[in-house]
Amino acid sequence: MVVLCKLKALTLLRLGYPQSSSSILKLFFVGDVKPSHFPLQNLLLCRHFNSEISETHHDFTVNYLINSCGLSPEGAISTSKWVELRSPKTADSVLSFLRNYGFSETQMSKMVRSCPHLLQLHPEKTLLPKLEFFASFGVSKKDLATTLQYEPKLLAMSLEKRIIPTYDFLRSMLSQKKVASVFRHGSWIFVEGHSKKVAPNIKVLRESGMPQHCISMMLTCHPRALILKPKDFGQLVDEVKQMGFNLQKSTSVMAINALCAANRSTWNRSCEFYKRWCSVVKVLLLKGLINGIENVSLGSVLVPPEKCFLEKFVARYTDEVPQLLSVYQGRVEVQDV
Repeated sequence: MVVLCKLKALTLLRLGYPQSSSSILKLFFVGDVKPSHFPLQNLLLCRHFNSEISETHHDFTVNYLINSCGLSPEGAISTSKWVELRSPKTADSVLSFLRNYGFSETQMSKMVRSCPHLLQLHPEKTLLPKLEFFASFGVSKKDLATTLQYEPKLLAMSLEKRIIPTYDFLRSMLSQKKVASVFRHGSWIFVEGHSKKVAPNIKVLRESGMPQHCISMMLTCHPRALILKPKDFGQLVDEVKQMGFNLQKSTSVMAINALCAANRSTWNRSCEFYKRWCSVVKVLLLKGLINGIENVSLGSVLVPPEKCFLEKFVARYTDEVPQLLSVYQGRVEVQDV
């Protein structure tokens, strides 16, 4: 009898019937008999049976991720650790919904790989309201697909508790069009929400004297700096001020963004290189060999590669200033030339 029940349960599974573990165990045990009443042999068989059920679901999930979602075998095995599909019904409806909404197969594959839980969401009840909300403030279907392939977790966030409050916060400072720009450049804000980092960091900027038009520029064009913890962000703003940037001008926004994105060791090397760009130019200006207005600009100093800079500002003037290369190398001070 036990064997027959087991065969029946496995047959139902393999025919695609979505059976819960509890319903299958009822088929297996045939009644509400306590496990302690079973002989050891039956308990061992039960354990083996549960293991086989788990393996069956796992195999189905891996195969589905490969065949329907375009994941590699390795990617499917890794992703299957985070999701268990018991039947293709819900997952198929999710993929079909996204496909009809304009998502490409490649985009959907990336989304599933990053957020496999997506396959278990209800298309009409969970996905559609969010997509319609984003469209309501000007996000095109193309931008939606492009953004969500990298931030699919956004579709799993609560519309009422997370997405709409964040939109309202942004809308209190920005036009609807600019909020759509924030979605394109900083969709993580909608995922994480605004209360923990974005709002406190904007408060830091305001208390430091940054006007609203600069804050708007940071939100719409350079929002990644706002992902820092408020304490770290405050230190970064102080560092930008110490470097001489005026927080009332848009250049300070670009400086904050650059400092936030830069690797510290790379940043320090770049600063050192810049100081040596500048020492050479200062010597040439003091010697009257170049004119600060006609012959040199910040772009002509900072933009060219090192080789071009050496040719234009060092090698050309070594006859007039033999120590110029040493100045560039930091071995001679400007005042000693």
